Amino acid sequence: MDEKDILEQEFDLDDIIKEFSDHSQQEQEQQVEDTPPEESEEQLPAEEAPREASEEQPAPEDFGDTVRLDPIPGEKVASTVSSDTIRIGTIPDIRGQVRSAAPIEEEEQPPQEPETAPFSDQWEPEYEQPISEYIPQEPLTFRPKSRLREIKKKLVAGPEKQYYALSEQGVGKLQAAVFFSLIVVLLSAGATVMYALGIVPESRLRLMVFGQFLAMLISALLGSFQLIEGAADLVKGKFSLNTLLLFTFLLCCVDGVFCLQQQRIPCCAAFSLQMTMSLWSSYQSRNTRLGQLDTMRKATRLDGIFAAGDEECEYKMLTRDQGEVEHFMDTYRDTPHRQKILSVYAIVALGVSIGAGVLAGVLHGISAGIQVAAVTALAATPASMFVIFTRPMAILERRFHAVGAVFCGWKGAWELTGDRRFSMDHNDLFNVGRVKLNGVKFFGQRQPDQIISYAAAVIKAEGGTLEPVFVQLLDSRSGIHYDPEQFCRYKGGVGAVVNEEPVLVGTLDFLKEMGVDVPAGIRVNQAVCAAVDGELCGLFAVTYEKDRSSAAGIGTLCAYRKLRPVMMTNDFMLTGEFIHHNFGVNAKKILFPDQEERQAMQALQPQEGEQALALITGEGLAPFAYAVTGARSLRTAITLGIVIHMIGGILGMLMMLVLAYLGETGFLTPGNLFLYELIWMIPGLLITEWTRSI
Repeated sequence: MDEKDILEQEFDLDDIIKEFSDHSQQEQEQQVEDTPPEESEEQLPAEEAPREASEEQPAPEDFGDTVRLDPIPGEKVASTVSSDTIRIGTIPDIRGQVRSAAPIEEEEQPPQEPETAPFSDQWEPEYEQPISEYIPQEPLTFRPKSRLREIKKKLVAGPEKQYYALSEQGVGKLQAAVFFSLIVVLLSAGATVMYALGIVPESRLRLMVFGQFLAMLISALLGSFQLIEGAADLVKGKFSLNTLLLFTFLLCCVDGVFCLQQQRIPCCAAFSLQMTMSLWSSYQSRNTRLGQLDTMRKATRLDGIFAAGDEECEYKMLTRDQGEVEHFMDTYRDTPHRQKILSVYAIVALGVSIGAGVLAGVLHGISAGIQVAAVTALAATPASMFVIFTRPMAILERRFHAVGAVFCGWKGAWELTGDRRFSMDHNDLFNVGRVKLNGVKFFGQRQPDQIISYAAAVIKAEGGTLEPVFVQLLDSRSGIHYDPEQFCRYKGGVGAVVNEEPVLVGTLDFLKEMGVDVPAGIRVNQAVCAAVDGELCGLFAVTYEKDRSSAAGIGTLCAYRKLRPVMMTNDFMLTGEFIHHNFGVNAKKILFPDQEERQAMQALQPQEGEQALALITGEGLAPFAYAVTGARSLRTAITLGIVIHMIGGILGMLMMLVLAYLGETGFLTPGNLFLYELIWMIPGLLITEWTRSI
């Protein structure tokens, strides 16, 4: 039968099924004959069941690949499986299938076993990676979101809650109190000057005395909170300047009664001036707290400055690590350390004032004694002494709020001072994206890709500001990443063996010192040169772009004594001359330790649970630098302020003692006392401006 006859012949589906079933039955009978009697008796029932089922309805797997054909027009399609027919003559593409099916009828090949299901237990993935070859991912360089969520949760529960609670109190009442108290001071000072010049007639003297006494009561009413706070401090076992102000007010009130009787002008102007400065101090303190809480509640990052290294350690470092919200919340209400000095001074001043009054009372009468006691208490406290702590801190906080920095209490500000070393790295000066490739020039016969691969391998081992630039250049050219061997650092460059060839990378002067043949006429600033096997092969011109934060930060750090910035990085480009040329600072203050010293300094880390000295919420080097140098300015301003004001107060008390002993109460006029207060306010307020110069 030829091929044409085969294609036109119709095959009945029942005949095909019967032929396959007979063939499988013969094989099963043959297996039963070869099987021992015991096994065949046990297996016959299990094998007959599927065979009988196959005779009734064949499984789809017995047909191999199923081909779905459209019905032939004009023919009737049967509804049962046994009556279905396939017309092969009308389908020209089926010849290959007929040829593959024909030998089955003649040679009686055994039926193929069905393929294993793709999701069975025996399936194995084609590209499965062995567990032993798993390479863990590199650690993330950005801050995880979980850290940000944790910070935000604490900030909402802490600084933000306190901020809104303090905002409800506001500063409007304090502003109004300061304003009206200042008006009282001006009116009292004007009346005092008129009396000193003799402009006030005798008929109006009693009215003026009463007006001055009333103005003093109004000033005390405006500053009633300050007097209540002084009384509360006394109940708590403390003695503050407000407590001294309370006793001064009581003495001035008693003296005012005698003034009404004797037609004498009371010291209202001096007392009102002190009350105004006390109110101003409270206003500045509340503004400072609001600014600090506002800085914290808006934070999206939180870094801390920690002190590392004790007194016995060779290096006293200021290091940086992650900060916690609790470091600020537990300390922002603390009182200054030097407040104890003023507390002791206030007690002594009150004692001296009472002593001077007793001495004058014994020698010259009760009226003179009360007058001397009141005037001595006023002279012992220069008005600007009330803002010794608050005004420098308020000025500094406004600067901190702009860059994102806060002190962790007064203790943190104090411990940031002293002889310290501040560690910084190349990212503080030139962060990612600030160093750019400006041009490339190749020398010799080597391929440019090979030169770039060699230079990138050595610079990658060195690290520093050039690593991202060369890695990006290498990846853009699909270069080969080599692992350098025998890596060495030199002054001005680095060297290693890459792909069994010696490679030197550094400045042009460095290559000349290493004996590399450099062509004449090459003059370029800030260039990285690469030499392979003693021959100059590549010159990479780079550009360093400084930002405002880095320039301000390095300039601030290099301007302060007892503070030495330490460059904790391996970068042959970041030398003292390079920093001086780019930032214009005194680079002699910057320390460039060797590898051994650098490792010893890097080993100094804050202990677990260590309290941060300051918290940073801003970006760049400037917030860290301002926090350190601002603490030093704050400490200097407060120390000098305490000394200046205590000198003024002690001189005032000594003069009052002399006048009390001599009985020269004629010099204790309100005009002289007010002038004395103004004289000592000038250096006092100028010293509080010290913190503007960070």
